[in-house]
Amino acid sequence: MSASAPTKWPPEVTDEQREALTLLATTYALSHGLVYLPPADVQPPAPTSAIHAPLALFPSPFPRKQFELAKRLQRKYNQLYARVAMAEDFLDQVMGAEVGVGRVDEFTGQLWRIWKNVRDEGITQASAHRTRVVTGLLRAEGVPQTRHLGLFRSDYLLHTPQGGGPLELKQVEFNTISSSFGALSENVARLHKHLLVTTEYYNSSPILRAENFPPNDTIAGLAEGLAAAHKAYGSPSQEIRAWILFVVQNGERNVFDQRWLEYELSERHSIRVVRQTFEQLAASAEVVPTSRILRLKLPGLLPRGAESVEVSTVYFRAGYTPTDYPTPAHYETRHLLERSVAIKCPSIQLQLAGGKKVQQVLTRPEYFQRFVCGNSPGMASLDYEVRASWMGMWGMNENGEEGVRKARAQAQNLVLKPQREGGGNNVYKEDIPAFLDSLPKEEREAWIAMELIRTPEGLGNYLVRAGGGTAGAVKTEVVSELGIFGWALFGGPDGAIEEKEVGWLLRTKGKESNEGGIAAGFSVLDSVVLYD
Repeated sequence: MSASAPTKWPPEVTDEQREALTLLATTYALSHGLVYLPPADVQPPAPTSAIHAPLALFPSPFPRKQFELAKRLQRKYNQLYARVAMAEDFLDQVMGAEVGVGRVDEFTGQLWRIWKNVRDEGITQASAHRTRVVTGLLRAEGVPQTRHLGLFRSDYLLHTPQGGGPLELKQVEFNTISSSFGALSENVARLHKHLLVTTEYYNSSPILRAENFPPNDTIAGLAEGLAAAHKAYGSPSQEIRAWILFVVQNGERNVFDQRWLEYELSERHSIRVVRQTFEQLAASAEVVPTSRILRLKLPGLLPRGAESVEVSTVYFRAGYTPTDYPTPAHYETRHLLERSVAIKCPSIQLQLAGGKKVQQVLTRPEYFQRFVCGNSPGMASLDYEVRASWMGMWGMNENGEEGVRKARAQAQNLVLKPQREGGGNNVYKEDIPAFLDSLPKEEREAWIAMELIRTPEGLGNYLVRAGGGTAGAVKTEVVSELGIFGWALFGGPDGAIEEKEVGWLLRTKGKESNEGGIAAGFSVLDSVVLYD
């Protein structure tokens, strides 16, 4: 049975029904790992309590056609950003510290200089190239590992076109590092299905039917990407296996989102995981000079009395913000990891490829066409769909003063974005003119302007945060942002790209909030109910 667009949301329920749904939702969340660590000035070494993650009581309506389009686009974006990451000349030009954004943005410049040093070292040591056979694979010794792994998330909002017409799917950004909440997004989708099974949502809406709740297997999908990188790296032997390293932040509250991936790797793929902060890695990590193998020294903490372990894959859940590098030693540790033959998720060059400036430059046809391959009619149609998912963008340094002039004239319909991840960094609407007044001319290159996406009006939901009790579900008008997860393993001798679309996320926030980050406190976890 097809479901048409709801005229109002959320559906009407009584206070008693709302409180019953809230109790069922919060207890399910706590029972099924849909949890955070509570706020604390300093997190204890071992958790003493947990709170449920912020969540929406009802799934939010989303058009089926646009949902399927977003999933279809993910595979194209996987390939696009893999190709961008391998285009060293392009990244040097756009993000570099000599002619690109890295000249004026210190954080970007620091990362680019590490990458350049690694490239220079690889060139000078190429003559020392040797190989050894490892479980049927050839692994280079003395040269940098060329394979890269990306666990990606492409974020979208629904856009209401001027003059009316069907809703359009528009991309907010493409994330190449620490694309979080994949595990918890699967769990909140299961939560909403549980509420449907147990209460039928009190028959409050005809679209709340099982066939309109799409599957979400993000945990298995993301772990599959990490396992593919681990397999491509190879292990020293059947007895001595390499591990995957999760690089994490101090005091991380969203630890359970990461742990679900760790458990999946262990239980389904028999791959062990070790978690380390940059501070811990400064003491434990070493790169073997002759082979560039990354080893972690963890005496007394490993099975069978081992003193150290070899690392196959480095998965960064830290390293995306300047606050992760408070001292030069932190950058030195990142440099050490990048010098190794372990497959990085992401490598610095893939992290740079996810910069906002790259997103803006790709909207220029001459650059987009460079990275899109395929001449079949189907490929041409998909390329059009990629371009159609973009809002207008330009650089603040465009054509002298033209970029700034356009931003002042169109401020009420714009957002300005720097080269940062993690939420809370953008400048919106009426704040733009004063911000431009204060922005030094030499720093304009680090900022882009993007036309605002006009989201649909009149949709609401009940937002549930820990501590509110059964009466704490707050009804408010909302905006929902869809994220599609994918992974790509690419590079190597043949430059092949192996990739998949693997799941989705919905984040919902109050209409009055510009930002959308859950970890930053702006949004709640949600799932979709599809309509035609």
